[in-house]
Amino acid sequence: METLTTIFEAINGVVWGPLMLILLLGVGLYLQLGLKLMPIRKLGTGFKLMWQGRDAKPAAGEVKKAEAEGEISPFNALMTALSATIGTGNIAGVATAIALGGPGAVFWMWITALVGMATKFAEAVLAVRYRETDSTGYHVGGPMFYIKNGLGKKWLWLGGAFAFFGAVAAFGIGNTVQSNSVADALDSTFGIPHWLTGVAIMVLAGAVILGGIKRIAKVAGKLVPFMGIAYVAAGLVVLVVNAGQLGEAFSMIFYYAFNPHAAVGGFAGAAVMAAIRFGVARGIFSNEAGLGSAPIAHAAAKTRNPVRQGMIAMLGTFIDTIIVCTITALVILTSTVWIEGEAGASLTALSFDAALPGWGNQIVSLALAVFAFTTILGWSFYGEKCFQFLFGTRSIMLYRVLFVLAIPLGAMAQLGFIWLMADTFNALMAIPNLIALALLSPVVFKVTRDYFDGKEVLPGEDLDHDKA
Repeated sequence: METLTTIFEAINGVVWGPLMLILLLGVGLYLQLGLKLMPIRKLGTGFKLMWQGRDAKPAAGEVKKAEAEGEISPFNALMTALSATIGTGNIAGVATAIALGGPGAVFWMWITALVGMATKFAEAVLAVRYRETDSTGYHVGGPMFYIKNGLGKKWLWLGGAFAFFGAVAAFGIGNTVQSNSVADALDSTFGIPHWLTGVAIMVLAGAVILGGIKRIAKVAGKLVPFMGIAYVAAGLVVLVVNAGQLGEAFSMIFYYAFNPHAAVGGFAGAAVMAAIRFGVARGIFSNEAGLGSAPIAHAAAKTRNPVRQGMIAMLGTFIDTIIVCTITALVILTSTVWIEGEAGASLTALSFDAALPGWGNQIVSLALAVFAFTTILGWSFYGEKCFQFLFGTRSIMLYRVLFVLAIPLGAMAQLGFIWLMADTFNALMAIPNLIALALLSPVVFKVTRDYFDGKEVLPGEDLDHDKA
């Protein structure tokens, strides 16, 4: 274990170094500027399309054939993507960013989200534009397919690299990290043994995962809105209690984003680079913009309109980071617990409990359990599609079974190494995807411009600039 930890620490130091920060923020900023800030300007339109996409019927302007394209509604595609993103990153990840990078890390999480909206939009546009139908008649898509079909055969190795990293990363970020965090929370709060939590999650998740994308989307469409609204409501109650400290919390976020934070209490202090590094890393861990995971879900949406699905997809980053992560961050910063040296989910739990004694810890534990459960569902689908790309349709059930069996193992494993592994594979997934987004950006800009000019281009229609 020590040898593996050393190896992953070395890789992690490289893939989460300055180059990754430049790639993630640089590509996102380039896409945001290339789209003329459309993802920010059309945020309201995105929410309107999301609401219209609940029943998967063609909205005004959609072609009739849309009903025959895809397996799940546009709304449930977003909920499936959100099920994978709203997880431990929103509770433990935000706390870790503040504990290691200081309050300024929250500002850099926001910046990552704002540019990440353009990244997520582009990912979904390309996912629908270049998706395929597999041998069972289901739509499949994502970075591996827009690399294969958009960049051409000479880039197929890059799609294969993404699929490999994605299939393996799903066992980390989307499985063992989640079950481990839930087991820790339920053990410390309710005294439930780790193994029992692992087995319970395995049984419940297995019942959904083995049913495929339609069952996953159906469960996500019900659980995600409920859990998101409930957590935000609980956070708002805490902020009302801590209303007097809100102004200072915002002041710290903006000040320490550009100034080093001296050591205070149990907090060791943080340089500006640490605020940027942990803010970006935990922001990406939470909202997954740039990783290439979410477009795998959006490729299954019942739509033939890439831009419409892109505008729905970009809401995932906004909801996850600008809303949910911000609630967590403000709860932590309006309490004094964070300066006492706490970190991870326990920091968030103690911060909630400081405002709601006897209730706060239980609220966080239950939220973490539901968040993690849905994350496991979403990532099982991502990993499955990556595995399918590498080994064919017949391999799907094998992957599902292995994924479900790994859940209790993760619940009983060492948390530190699992977080390190997940963080490393996050970055390794992002690299092929960001390269593809940069190279295919002309397609995104052209399709988007045509849509808003009334010259809609549907999947399957050749574009001159598509040919690599």
